[in-house]
Amino acid sequence: MYTIKDMYDLNETIAAELFKDKKYPWEVLGEISDFIMKLGPSLPKDEFDHPAEDIWIHKSVTIAKTATLNGPLIIDADTEVRPGAFIRGKAIVGKKCVVGNSTELKNVVLFNVVQVPHYNYVGDSILGTHSHMGAGSITSNVKSDKTLVIVKDDNEEIPTGLKKFGAMLADYVEVGCNSVLNPGTVIGRNCNIYPLSSVRGVIPQGHIFKDAKNIVEKY
Repeated sequence: MYTIKDMYDLNETIAAELFKDKKYPWEVLGEISDFIMKLGPSLPKDEFDHPAEDIWIHKSVTIAKTATLNGPLIIDADTEVRPGAFIRGKAIVGKKCVVGNSTELKNVVLFNVVQVPHYNYVGDSILGTHSHMGAGSITSNVKSDKTLVIVKDDNEEIPTGLKKFGAMLADYVEVGCNSVLNPGTVIGRNCNIYPLSSVRGVIPQGHIFKDAKNIVEKY
């Protein structure tokens, strides 16, 4: 349930090639920057603006005047970047996404139709198509003891070798307001996370996370 093929529709991202020959989605985190610098120059010049050496933005993207955009960065078609958004760099933002007011992105891939619309921090994370983070929900990407992140469920532990690892959200994940996704969180397809949740470990696809002891099937 943790693999790329189990979690993501690669037809819904401009970065499909980044995931090629990888098994787990977190394996791409260290390659996002280099991939942007490789893909950017190949993007159609009649479709993408190139305002800085390491930034490519589709001409249909709407960007508020008070947003801050740092590279390396690619933003695909029909996305909206709202006032006060801060994209720190190493970010690939898909089609028809919303990067909202006071939202911060860093070292991320947002698939198409992802919404991070209000006061979100998303770092060292992958968000699948149609995933949505409620207002104030964040990905915590470094453990308090600074040790390397391990992905854990009831049956196994997978060392990632990563110090910085936020959350892997599969397609169609809904995260409630003011939730914290702790380092190494992996959420399967079609899951819902209750508001005010503190989530860690693996949430199987098709489940509702009410609290750590109350994770129930949706159907």
